[in-house]
Amino acid sequence: MHFIVFIWGFTGILGHLITVDAYTLVWHRMWMATVVLVTYLLIIGRSFRASAREIITLLLAGSVIAAHWITFFHAIKISTVSVTLACLSTGALFTALLEPIFFRRKLDVREILLGMAVVVGLYIIFNFETQYTLGIIVALSSAFLSALFSVINGLMVKRLKPNVITTYELTGGWIALTVYLWISDRLDQGLFTSLTTTGSLGWLNGDWFLIFILASVCTAYAFIESVRVMKVLSPYSVMLTINLEPVYGILMAALFLGEREKMSPQFYLGTIIILSVVFIEAWLRRRKQVVTG
Repeated sequence: MHFIVFIWGFTGILGHLITVDAYTLVWHRMWMATVVLVTYLLIIGRSFRASAREIITLLLAGSVIAAHWITFFHAIKISTVSVTLACLSTGALFTALLEPIFFRRKLDVREILLGMAVVVGLYIIFNFETQYTLGIIVALSSAFLSALFSVINGLMVKRLKPNVITTYELTGGWIALTVYLWISDRLDQGLFTSLTTTGSLGWLNGDWFLIFILASVCTAYAFIESVRVMKVLSPYSVMLTINLEPVYGILMAALFLGEREKMSPQFYLGTIIILSVVFIEAWLRRRKQVVTG
């Protein structure tokens, strides 16, 4: 599970290295990941059966995922990987706020208090990283979208298998993004010609190769393995490990991207506050599940 989260944490670095804009990047990522995933599932004989209503819901949810990825990669390009991942870690708290609406339960006072603590962490980051204000806002939008489709998936996973959910969502996201690019008059050969085939390290850091790694390893493979791991680990263990994604991502960004990713001490203080709240929220949720039995 840690290896999978390590892979997810690496997506930020790939987003920084890929030279094309977020829309082009996500468009290619979604169709490549869909092809890889569907090919694998057909080989092992998995079914994609779902009702028409469920398919429509999943296709629409896919557009939310596409918007999440676009805002995520755009935030990286206008700020830094570290800033984006720090803000993205607020997704768990957005989820805690959205769940009462979708699952029709009362809002826990503790969740409100934890949310206020996150605001403190964000305030510290905003106050000392003012050059990245727009990037922080875009990254927070990405975190909200991440929470939104996570809650939707929480409803759908009760009725459908994870492979069915992911296949239709990736397809729906690609279709929605294709329609948007067509309306905005950007659906042309530039989607392909803008991608580089080689970089300073040859084909190893060309856009085509990096997006293929992003789609196949960081998306399709990571999804398949995460489902397999969930057969062994408890949901709580999985959730705690996923919360380490920003930690891995920020450390890798500092290692691979050097000076650009070195932030102020106040940034790391704000990030530590946010991550601490995320882990406390996960612990409280687990404790509540144990008590209620």
